[in-house]
Amino acid sequence: MKLVFATNNAHKLREVRAILGNSHQVVSLADIGCEADIPETSDTLEGNALQKAEYVWERYGLPVFADDTGLEVRALGGRPGVHTARYGNPDGHDPEANIERLFAEMADKDDRRARFRTVVALIEADGTRRTFDGIVEGEITRQRLGEGGFGYDPVFWPEGHDGTFAQLGEDVKNAISHRARAVAALCAHLNQ
Repeated sequence: MKLVFATNNAHKLREVRAILGNSHQVVSLADIGCEADIPETSDTLEGNALQKAEYVWERYGLPVFADDTGLEVRALGGRPGVHTARYGNPDGHDPEANIERLFAEMADKDDRRARFRTVVALIEADGTRRTFDGIVEGEITRQRLGEGGFGYDPVFWPEGHDGTFAQLGEDVKNAISHRARAVAALCAHLNQ
């Protein structure tokens, strides 16, 4: 089955294709000729994921899934949450600025517990809408560790593992990440 993943983020696309394997043909927004910067104006991860999926569904009529991910830090009252991607720079994606702001706000915090949460919204060929959650618990490090990954990977240490997402490598991250868990739930549903 052909499914549109409402993204042009090469890292996310590669990660999701690796998780789904050959059971489904996953195409990107670019693959269907969608060059729009799809709005994400909801105040929830679920709302943003569904908004992106609905944008594609309404214009292209194809089965589609979209995701939104948030880093939820306990000592910051769940921030950055829905603002994770633009936390350090509201005008654009700036991973370095995001990490710098996070470190600045966490400087005097002993409670470093955090979690990544991904919500995947699916609109099936018949228009049925479903959402799937994936959560990985962990903590924020006090310094960047590792060269791999993207985004907050160098500062997020997942519970029960021996390094940050950046240190663990793509294969391990793909197996244990929040997105992997949400996509695994999506995959289980699609394979029913």
